[in-house]
Amino acid sequence: MPTYENLCQKCKRKHEAFQPITAKPLTLCPWCKGRLKRLLVSGSGFLFKGSGFYITDYRSKGYLDAKKHDQPKSSPGSSGGDTKKP
Repeated sequence: MPTYENLCQKCKRKHEAFQPITAKPLTLCPWCKGRLKRLLVSGSGFLFKGSGFYITDYRSKGYLDAKKHDQPKSSPGSSGGDTKKP
């Protein structure tokens, strides 16, 4: 359910309402009983938690084993660069 933000036209207070999408908009201010106007509020982004959201979560065991086999082996003391010292 979304949270709607309303502004009272009389007392200028902001009011948040947690309502279903199918509910009718609120019309009366809970403090002064003035007329409410619904404000446009951008929604928050989605937050994906847990496994199953990345393409790599669904890779087969055979693919993962082949990927490990194909990776080049590096020596423990190397920094990965190919620079030669004189």
